[in-house]
Amino acid sequence: MNQRDIAGVILAGGLARRMGGGDKALGLIDGRSMFDRVKYRLAPQVGAMALNANGDPRRLADLDLPVIPDSIGEYPGPLAGVLAGMDWAATQGASHVLTVAADTPFFPTDLGERLCAGITPDAPIALAATPDPKRGMARHPTFGVWPVALADDLRQSLLDGVRKVVLWTDSHGAAMVPFSADPFDPFFNVNTPDDMATAEALAKEHGL
Repeated sequence: MNQRDIAGVILAGGLARRMGGGDKALGLIDGRSMFDRVKYRLAPQVGAMALNANGDPRRLADLDLPVIPDSIGEYPGPLAGVLAGMDWAATQGASHVLTVAADTPFFPTDLGERLCAGITPDAPIALAATPDPKRGMARHPTFGVWPVALADDLRQSLLDGVRKVVLWTDSHGAAMVPFSADPFDPFFNVNTPDDMATAEALAKEHGL
C-alpha cells in the first residue's frame, strides 16, 4: 500500500476526566507536548494528517492540522473518531486511515508499515498488540489501519449503539499485529498525572 493511500488521524476526542478535563495532550513531556511528539511520529507514515477533537477547534490552531469532530453526538468513544477519520480521508482520496491516540507519545515509527502488512482479504482491519502477562496479547484498538470503504457500515453500527471497538472489528475480521514491549510498551498512554511523570522518565531514559 502506498503511503499516499493512507490518511493519518490523531484521536483526541475523549474528555480526559482522569487528568481533570481539557486537552491532556497539550501537556509537556521533557519540554515537548504530547501532540507535538505524536505529530512527529505519525507524519512520515501517512500522506495527509488530521486531528479528531471535539469542541472549539480554535484552541488547537497552533497545531496546524485540520480538526475533524465526531459526527455522532454524545461522545460515543473511539469508533466515532475512526468514522470521522474515514469520512475525512475519503475527501483526501485515501483508501485507508491510520489512527493513533493523542495521549500515547512513544508509539512505533514503523506502525503504519507493519499494520498494513498485516491486512489480508479476510482481515481488512489491522490492530496493534503487545504482550500482556495476563491476556497473552493485548490489543490496542485506537492504533489501527481501517479501510475507508467500511465507513457506512461503521456509521450504521454506531447509530445502532455499538461502542466497543473490538466488537465492531471482530465482526469484520481484524488482524492482530504484535509489537515488542521491550524495553517498554510503546503504546503506554498517559491518563493521570502519575503517568505524565512516568512518560517524562521514559523520554529522558531512552532519549525520546
